[in-house]
Amino acid sequence: MKNNSLISIKVLTFAALLSLSVVGCSNAQNSNAAVVTSTQAAAAQAAGSTASSGTTSSTEAATTTTTTSTDTTALFSDRDLEQTADLTAATQMKLVSNQDVTLSEEGVYVLSGDVDNVTVTVEAAEEAKVQIVLDGVSITNTDSPAIYVKAADKVFVTSTDSENHMEVTGSYVADGETHLDAVIFSRADVTLNGTGSLDIVSAQGNGISSKDDLKITGGVYTIQSSADALEANDAILINDGTITIDTGKDALHSENEEDTTLGNIYIEGGTLNIKAADDGITANNLVQIDGGIINIETAVEGIEGNTIIVNDGQITVYATDDGINATPKVNDNASIEVNGGTIKVSMGSGDTDAFDSNGNLYINGGVIDVEATSAFDADGTAELNGGTVTVNGEQITEITQSRGGGGGFRGGGGGMGH
Repeated sequence: MKNNSLISIKVLTFAALLSLSVVGCSNAQNSNAAVVTSTQAAAAQAAGSTASSGTTSSTEAATTTTTTSTDTTALFSDRDLEQTADLTAATQMKLVSNQDVTLSEEGVYVLSGDVDNVTVTVEAAEEAKVQIVLDGVSITNTDSPAIYVKAADKVFVTSTDSENHMEVTGSYVADGETHLDAVIFSRADVTLNGTGSLDIVSAQGNGISSKDDLKITGGVYTIQSSADALEANDAILINDGTITIDTGKDALHSENEEDTTLGNIYIEGGTLNIKAADDGITANNLVQIDGGIINIETAVEGIEGNTIIVNDGQITVYATDDGINATPKVNDNASIEVNGGTIKVSMGSGDTDAFDSNGNLYINGGVIDVEATSAFDADGTAELNGGTVTVNGEQITEITQSRGGGGGFRGGGGGMGH
């Protein structure tokens, strides 16, 4: 059952769960907090820095940079991370075309069969945990989800070492006041894991939608969608798995219109290959990347959020507007903070920025390679405090503000010029 008492944690106290490398330079300290999931306290939101404007070189700030991290394991339960289901008391179900299935009790259900026009509906008690095991399933529907979670505490969708396919070929029909819009549609927390594969095709909607949290901890996924591929109101959390996305809208989208501390994306592992007609990764509040391989082959905005924190990972972005963009979606403290990882950003031609912050921008570590007319653009403070930054083939040692327009903060110190 949901715990309505949402817990926030302050930067540098780290009383809870989400790993966050918090870097404080001589003039800047992060201060505000954000909740990553709806039920668990998670990372601090890097916002409201009090840094004075100006240029800081990596050599000047190196002695004042500190890094603190904490445990992230509580973001994912043991059952989230378990890639095989306990089938001791499982119910085996062979699906039949044109016969919907309703799961009303907590338990483990093993599904198989190649069918048309079947919706597996979970309508269980609010404290119930239901595990759907995909063991060679193919479901093709015209206007309804393949899996529809109407009620439960949490649902696990676990693939065996098998190939599975789910597709909706037409537009979705609403369920009363519930606007169904995805091949897997959940009104509860949902976790995808397993050792097999799942292909999802959504001709006129989202791939997977959760009105709470959406977690992926294992498995191989291929998602083709006309709208968002992965969408969640509260949080998208990725621990592992291989996810290939081709979408007509956003690849990962998290947004909560009622609670500004939610609408978060956290990635600590796995491999994401993304082709997006709009944004690659976008969250209304926090995007935090602590690991994994992220390859955004094409997007308008590569990574976008109110606050963006990169602590680790291998990230490659090609975008036609902004590569990594912090914009004030839920508060005025937009910021980008890079503490580690390997990041390569290549930009299309025109009025584009590799790193664009409508607030502050801190590069504290990592290896960054930029190919762009404008490497860095920030409305507030921009500081290069550490790491190795290369702009168009030349290593830079500071970020200086360009007053000429059309690019804001550009690489200085031997980079793109002043």
